[in-house]
Amino acid sequence: MAVELGIDIETLRSEIRKTYARVSDEPESGFIFPTGRAWALDLDYPRELLDRVPDRSAASFAGVANPFALGALEPGEAVLDLGAGAGTDSLVAAQMVAPGGRVTGIDMTPEMVARAQASALEAGLDNVEFLSGDAESLPFEDERFDVVISNGVIDLVPDKDAVFSEVFRVLRPGGRIQIADVTIQSPVSEEGRRKIDLWTG
Repeated sequence: MAVELGIDIETLRSEIRKTYARVSDEPESGFIFPTGRAWALDLDYPRELLDRVPDRSAASFAGVANPFALGALEPGEAVLDLGAGAGTDSLVAAQMVAPGGRVTGIDMTPEMVARAQASALEAGLDNVEFLSGDAESLPFEDERFDVVISNGVIDLVPDKDAVFSEVFRVLRPGGRIQIADVTIQSPVSEEGRRKIDLWTG
């Protein structure tokens, strides 16, 4: 089902990628949303796990809340981080699910994926991987993950039905989602839906 926004979806995707490439490359550029390690600490991320996240990723953290506040991950679990960005949540999750667990982070911004991969190497975490891809069409087989986490990402995706359909497809029976995101209390006007800067933040 096509999503009617009144704007070109590929243009919107391109602008979102540009914004988050800047978050990766210039995290202190003064965005309208907070970024960085101090922000993650303000959101009550476990300090002992966050301390192990390299600065290259923590500086580009741009989450909106703490998905781990919904519950700690368990050793041995397979986790998908939807819209992993620079990898902060994935790297925290990788520590929680060790030993035996594995985390896969996926993001649409190549700069973020590269930053996350470099941080995983720097942190010495070999149970986490990062891939490029879109939330509406996940490159995974059915029922692969025990948990799907996401932080400030689904609000950026026009076709939310497709995202949730994919999330439920890749979750194992009895799996769970731990999502932190932005919500609205009233419908967005047609004019507002056409403003790309409202989508990109």
